[in-house]
Amino acid sequence: MIDIWFKNDLRDIYEQHTVAVFIDESGDAEFLLKTLGAEYTIQQANSELEELHVKYLVEKAQPSHERFLIYTRSKKDDLKFIREYCETCGCLEIRYLQNYIKDKVHQTLNLNINLPKEELIAAAKVSVGKDRTYWMDLSHKGATEIFDLNKELLPFVHDPESYSKEKYDAQLRETFYRKVNELLGQDYLNKPASTLAGEVVKAMLDGLANGSCDKILESVYKGWLDSVTYRDSFNGYLGSYTLGSDLDIWNVSIHHPFRQVDERWLAEIGKNISDKASLPHTLAKLRQRNQSRQAQALGICFWCDVIALLEFDPKDIAYLSSFSECVEFYKKHFCKLDTAIRNLYAEFLNKKELLEPFQELYKEHVSVFLDKWFKHWSGYKETQTGTLQRIIDDAGGLKTAVIVGDGVAYEIAELVAARVKGTANLKKDSILADIPSETENNMSRIYMANGVTEAVQGNREKYLAAQNPDVSIDFIRLDEVTEDARPGQVLICTYKDIDDMGEKLQQKALKYFPETIDFFAEKITLLLASGYAKVYLITDHGFVLTGLLSDADKISVLPKGDFDKAERYIRTETKQADLTPGLVEAEKSYKQFDYLYFAKNINPFKTPGLYGFSHGGVSPQELVTPYFCWERSGASAASLSVSIENKADLKDVTGELFSIKIQADKGAGDLFSMDRKVYLVFFANKAQVNKSDVFTIQRNERVTKEYTFDGHSELEVHLLDAATKQQLDRAVVKQNKDRDLGGLL
Repeated sequence: MIDIWFKNDLRDIYEQHTVAVFIDESGDAEFLLKTLGAEYTIQQANSELEELHVKYLVEKAQPSHERFLIYTRSKKDDLKFIREYCETCGCLEIRYLQNYIKDKVHQTLNLNINLPKEELIAAAKVSVGKDRTYWMDLSHKGATEIFDLNKELLPFVHDPESYSKEKYDAQLRETFYRKVNELLGQDYLNKPASTLAGEVVKAMLDGLANGSCDKILESVYKGWLDSVTYRDSFNGYLGSYTLGSDLDIWNVSIHHPFRQVDERWLAEIGKNISDKASLPHTLAKLRQRNQSRQAQALGICFWCDVIALLEFDPKDIAYLSSFSECVEFYKKHFCKLDTAIRNLYAEFLNKKELLEPFQELYKEHVSVFLDKWFKHWSGYKETQTGTLQRIIDDAGGLKTAVIVGDGVAYEIAELVAARVKGTANLKKDSILADIPSETENNMSRIYMANGVTEAVQGNREKYLAAQNPDVSIDFIRLDEVTEDARPGQVLICTYKDIDDMGEKLQQKALKYFPETIDFFAEKITLLLASGYAKVYLITDHGFVLTGLLSDADKISVLPKGDFDKAERYIRTETKQADLTPGLVEAEKSYKQFDYLYFAKNINPFKTPGLYGFSHGGVSPQELVTPYFCWERSGASAASLSVSIENKADLKDVTGELFSIKIQADKGAGDLFSMDRKVYLVFFANKAQVNKSDVFTIQRNERVTKEYTFDGHSELEVHLLDAATKQQLDRAVVKQNKDRDLGGLL
């Protein structure tokens, strides 16, 4: 605020004069010149020669309106050539800056400031750009308010040398350093800025480690992790910090940055995982840690998964009385455990001692649930056959997109749904996959309603298209989806990355799953924004993860006769009476085989292949698959209805030119049906070849647009809403070249 007082004093002079002399005997007030900007022409005059030169410059510029400020450190009585300006124009004399400050504070705010000279001058320098509340706080709280260490420390520790030199002059820098040392409880010593910054961070980290961090330092720490500008420098300090060997890990701040402490917590919890009495206290602490923004900023995000495993209560499983109830329980409750253990595998698969207790807890829960699952196994019936045909039949003329994933487990679909943006209504249902739950079989069931197993994806698509000759279907890969309109009423998008990565990389693929989940969500959001009224997410099968696996965990069986053993199922030519007590049997013909056998747990059969990510079995993780449908809200129903009026004429066009007549109905008379913005998109051979500008059509209005075939003999035209990209109508335009000859042949 001292800059405002200083400028006001100068303006009093310049109201009547163009020259002012600023006398600063101590030199302490020279910093005020920097607050003036380009408002005045500033000249220095600290010797007789400089005075003479300044006088020459001022006189030479007269009688212009240029305003000169002459700065000098000489006493008024010692001035020679510029003394007359003090008498005839005006003079601002600050003999002792501390007195000037005290007087101004008292005059302006009626406050008395009692600080040592150095601190008072430092306070004045810091007050530049601040308002009266700064001095009021300083008056009540003392010198601690000169520097707001909550704000100053973070940029300082981020780049100590640059910040100290650019922010402060030598006097202010020393005062700042003194305040920092006071905060640290140590005497001031002149030391490099980087050394002092290191001491600040060490005190901060020591406090967090001991659970007694100073409030200012803790505030700086939290701001550091939240800052985009300063965040990177924290890791350097943290990497060079060493925790004490006598550290009490349960006394560490809940917001601490030490991953090794989290892992030591995890190890202790794992050792005492069967201690139910201490569980409520443990969960309370873990929930605090899980909610810590600082932990999340540092990528320590696994506590929610640990909590999910620890707080799951298996007693409700005992009340399941049918297979359908088991399916619903899995979807609502148990699949969350699959998410949790998958995340923990991704995080700790290479740290057996940390992971093992939680894997065992998960397998205990799985065992309890699978006992009930297989008790009611007779209620299983696949609902996968003809899935795409049912979706097409239910489309009702609305543009519909279907994402057919490969290996998208139900728990993965739940995570995708949580990331989809927009206001579309989501209906979550499920499909029970056919057995064995492997790609060739299940994809055949999805695409083909005739029960045939088809190994080639292209043949499955041809079958579906042949069954729906009156429905235009586009088949593409999900990564080819863009915001551009496509001609088909139904769009089927395939995506095989989860299954491909799982089978090739096994559990190493787990680190890529979050990216895949985000990818699904982005594409669903894009499809909904690109005019599709419904977007489905379905898949062929789910998967199980074996995690840490010993030879004892592998199921070793030797069927009789000719057989084919996969990791999760066995095909045999003949019935295996010896296997049925421990395995699930199903009669199903495939090639020369007539029987299928499955394990009643999630462990793999002993095979020559890799272990980790697998499917083909009959666990809920493999069979309960998502049938999710996002449907855009029906708000557009209140909009003005618009259609292509001359569809019949467009099927037989003579010549190169053709006209499209767009007709709006009379509307409901409300605000939403007064007009509508629309545009036309043209396709040839399922590729977009043209697009019109957006135009507005009023109710009861007919708009005629003319176009050319531009080398195409047949075009498909879509009328789309400009805001939602909803398809309002479509027409086929055909050129009749025979009639062009005028009957000459």
